[in-house]
Amino acid sequence: MTGLTNALAAFVAHPNFGEDEQAACAVAKTGFMDTIATMMAGHHEPVVNIVREFLGANPSSGEAPVPFTHTMHPAAQAAFINGVAAHALDYDDVALSGHPSTAIVPAILAQGYLLNVTGADALRAYVVGYEVWAELVSREADPYHLKGWHPTGVFGAIAATAAVAYLHHLSAEQARQALAIAASLASGLVANFGTMTKPFHAGRAASHGIEAVRLSMLGMTAATDVFEHPAGFLNAVSFAGHVDRERPALLGQTLRILDSGISIKRYPVCYSCHRTIDGVLEIAERENLQSDQIKGVHLTIGPAQASMLRNHHPVTGLEAKFSAQFAVASAIVAREVGLSQLTDGFVTRSDVSSLYSKVTIEVVNTACPLDSAFALTDRVLIHTIDGRSFDSGEIRFPLGNAKNPIDSAGLKKKFLDCVATGRAANPEMAGADSGLYERVSTLETLPSIRTLFKT
Repeated sequence: MTGLTNALAAFVAHPNFGEDEQAACAVAKTGFMDTIATMMAGHHEPVVNIVREFLGANPSSGEAPVPFTHTMHPAAQAAFINGVAAHALDYDDVALSGHPSTAIVPAILAQGYLLNVTGADALRAYVVGYEVWAELVSREADPYHLKGWHPTGVFGAIAATAAVAYLHHLSAEQARQALAIAASLASGLVANFGTMTKPFHAGRAASHGIEAVRLSMLGMTAATDVFEHPAGFLNAVSFAGHVDRERPALLGQTLRILDSGISIKRYPVCYSCHRTIDGVLEIAERENLQSDQIKGVHLTIGPAQASMLRNHHPVTGLEAKFSAQFAVASAIVAREVGLSQLTDGFVTRSDVSSLYSKVTIEVVNTACPLDSAFALTDRVLIHTIDGRSFDSGEIRFPLGNAKNPIDSAGLKKKFLDCVATGRAANPEMAGADSGLYERVSTLETLPSIRTLFKT
């Protein structure tokens, strides 16, 4: 059978990793490490407690753990909670115009626990989910964010489904049904950025992956051409209908995870302003600039970035995550944009908020060939009251980007810092014993995913 939907299903049922499997799984392990870290750090956020209350204090059946609690939930619920927690701080990794790991990893952790899969199988499942997401998103040249779509919710549901279908060893026909069901579950809106609903997108995507597979296994039918049909998924979410629905799929011919990789966030705010933060920090630290010296800060960014950075005068920590003005102010005042700055009190502090009106944004219509959500480069110009001007120059990749990566020591530091943040909020936090980092870092050797979290 031909067609994109069938090609995706065939890959999920019988993926071809080739000689690059080990390298691809190494990248996938980075996704697991970063997601588990941010999940532990974000577990105490109000949105996580709301979701847990919504699902009920007494789970109906214990299929999979929520690692930071002492509870077992149905697998889809566990994936839901863990996905929300991983994305709650907006500190989780980035790729493919979204946050693939925060949808894929929680689904694998939950369903993989239930199926008692090996760590190596969990890593291969991640690669399957990533490759399906990459194949779909590569067909659209326009930024999804400008149409209002949050790719994490939209593509995450399908990628999580692909990963879970692989763990279940579904046939191509069953995998096709599951992916098509997920296509009707996929959603998430940029308008909800800066609110609790954004991490809800990630949690729902993870849970939808498990639900879509179970529905397919029960016999629910779905379109055999859901992705390429004129009234199907790709056309429906396309910005201007210029999406390529006809190109033969490249799945199995190349592993995009080795080209696009995973970008690790150094700051727990929208990735659209990470290049800006790098630029401001470099200038402010070099010149020892203080907030009362600033006359103005001019930023050059892309249109999709500007649409995501919608909060020009934030008054809460959540709003500040999607504010270029806050990113600039925090970098100048605190020389840091971290979890400790993302509080309502710091966001509204006079020396911070007084800088918001001094930040101007110029939108340029260049496009990064690797990710259409970003301009080719960003730029920062800082002008001081005494007449000096400082130019960051063109900033291509922030530190931590897959093309400008942090080293293993930096990744470990972030992991341990995140776990420490979780423990500070909840000293009784489960599943984060001193050996967790070592188990995650050797995930490919684990005979059972169930040994990952010890309580």
